[in-house]
Amino acid sequence: MDGGAGSVARVDAPSPARYRCAACGNITRFDVVTDRRTRAFHHFSVGGALSVEEEEVLSEDVVEVSCRWCGHGRAVEVLGETVSHPSGTLAGKTSSGEPGDG
Repeated sequence: MDGGAGSVARVDAPSPARYRCAACGNITRFDVVTDRRTRAFHHFSVGGALSVEEEEVLSEDVVEVSCRWCGHGRAVEVLGETVSHPSGTLAGKTSSGEPGDG
């Protein structure tokens, strides 16, 4: 990736399962908080500008999912299908907050 000074390469993380809010029916807009652990190659120019390259997601955990439409996460469910990604899939959490099997 050819970025300017201080540029950061985009990270392609594993895709989470699809969500649905049982309270309002939303299936498209959610605020998702994740903890992500990555490994990256930091390339500094002679002038000190940072360019982050070759960033790899080592692990990613969904901490919280809330509905953008009705504002809470108490009724958010993980749908049965997952979106496949070359890196694998991300195990989400069920609406009860327990880890799902993705």
